[in-house]
Amino acid sequence: MVGIIVSFFVILILMIFIVGAIISTAEDEKVKVHSNSVLHMPLNHPIVERGTKGPFDNIDIGGIGASRSIGLNEILISINNARNDDKIKGIYLDLTNIQAGLATSEEIRNSLLDFKKSGKFILAYSEVYSKGSYYLASVADKVYLNPEGILEFTGFSSELMFFKGALEKLEIEPQVIKVGTYKSAVEPFILDKMSEANRKQVTSFLGSMYDHYLQKISASRKIPKDSLFSIANQLKVQSAADALTYKLVDGLRYKDQVLDELKSRTGTDKDKDIKSVTLASYIKNNEQEDGDFHTRIAVVYASGDINSGEGDDESIGSERISRAIRKARTDDKVKAVVLRVNSPGGSALASDVIWREVVLTKKVKPVIVSMGDLAASGGYYIACAADSIFAQPNTITGSIGVFGIIPNMQKFFNNKLGITFDRVKTGEYADLGSVARPLTSTERLVIQNEVNRIYNSFTKRVAEGRKKTQQYVDEIGQGRVWSGSEALKIGLVDKLGDFDDAIRSAATMAKIKDYRIVSYPIQKDPLDALFDKSSDNIKEYFAKQELGDQYQYYQKVKAALQFKGVQARIPFDVVVR
Repeated sequence: MVGIIVSFFVILILMIFIVGAIISTAEDEKVKVHSNSVLHMPLNHPIVERGTKGPFDNIDIGGIGASRSIGLNEILISINNARNDDKIKGIYLDLTNIQAGLATSEEIRNSLLDFKKSGKFILAYSEVYSKGSYYLASVADKVYLNPEGILEFTGFSSELMFFKGALEKLEIEPQVIKVGTYKSAVEPFILDKMSEANRKQVTSFLGSMYDHYLQKISASRKIPKDSLFSIANQLKVQSAADALTYKLVDGLRYKDQVLDELKSRTGTDKDKDIKSVTLASYIKNNEQEDGDFHTRIAVVYASGDINSGEGDDESIGSERISRAIRKARTDDKVKAVVLRVNSPGGSALASDVIWREVVLTKKVKPVIVSMGDLAASGGYYIACAADSIFAQPNTITGSIGVFGIIPNMQKFFNNKLGITFDRVKTGEYADLGSVARPLTSTERLVIQNEVNRIYNSFTKRVAEGRKKTQQYVDEIGQGRVWSGSEALKIGLVDKLGDFDDAIRSAATMAKIKDYRIVSYPIQKDPLDALFDKSSDNIKEYFAKQELGDQYQYYQKVKAALQFKGVQARIPFDVVVR
């Protein structure tokens, strides 16, 4: 037994050193780019705001390394580097279904448009173009589709799921306390279809986003926007041949024919392989930011649901993000702060904790907000105090409202499970919030007053930050969701622009020209990441493998079960199909 135990620890130590050596080598190793190369961009990984330092990012052990997500920051830097890299002759967009929101796609698309200014080519090919992937592909010099392939061009839709019927069957009563006509986060629990107010807001922001989508494709493909609308509305593209007829693609090609064209564009003999480098590999060549080490712009990444505590790279913990903003504020080398927000909101209390740090920082140096796919409810709460707010036209923002839900599961326990409860209390309200009984009228009033108080604080914060009256904020608030374009018109954001536009604005406000960008919160060392919550990481990996695309729904249910306190959260997950 002793021998087995000793052997186990010896093997474990050896494995640690071996994995550490592999990781270290993989991190230090740069990819050699040959002359006349093509940057191959499949974009078949989930795209997150910021690339993570996962322990298996640069290696592939049983497929684990191959499943890594790619950071938007990494993609943008790589495209810019490729633009200035004499060895890169063009980009090959290998697209099917991009795993990113519309605003993220917008950032990549704009970067590709800048790349084209260098005179280098972009060629796009796919067997199936989703709406999102075609939006990216439309910037290419040539867009090719497999002769038997599919191009989805049918317009936008947003579908919501309602649970009222299921809850009634289970005899669970959702006790809802909210503020805001449009605060429809609670609707799936109390209705079986959209309220008129909700339908109005979804119609408005979805229409705004679709108009922008058509406008951009129109400019790239030189097809009138009205014609594009007609093509989609009448379902004129039902086959690959239709896509060619209506000039949405430039040709129908098989993969070998596309590769032959790439060979021709790069001067490669037909009997030789194309010299190429994948995006995942090219990212390794991204250098540390240039610029004056003593003059910095801090970028604080706030991505995911907002909760109290530490959080991680996929969620916003009030402690972690507040500490990052505070560190940037107290660092004399940091001359301005850019807060990158991509969040549907979450805990109202946690949002207020982060808001406070933004207010304090704004007093001593410029704070600029750059919005990603979502900056709604609590996500807008933490942004509203900034000196200036940038959003994409298709960013989802606003949703200034507050709600709380306490389920009454008494009948479910009693009638469905045969479980009853009894209790002893030292005070009248000692069991306030129990799911085993309904709220009393007094308790409901107490919670409603708290929700009203938080909404009043929320609208006051927005009014102060945006220099509006609280009455005006209440009028455009009420939980209503807006697109970035709509938000600009009503004063919730200052400008439509990219992440880089926000950086340049921060530099201008700070009156600096030579600077270095530093990112916060500081990411963990890969070896620390390997052993931190390792069992959770393993369970997450296998859950993703088993559930595939459905993993996102598992995450949402899991997150909903962990809601605590009053929420400032977007009404629903916006999935444009």
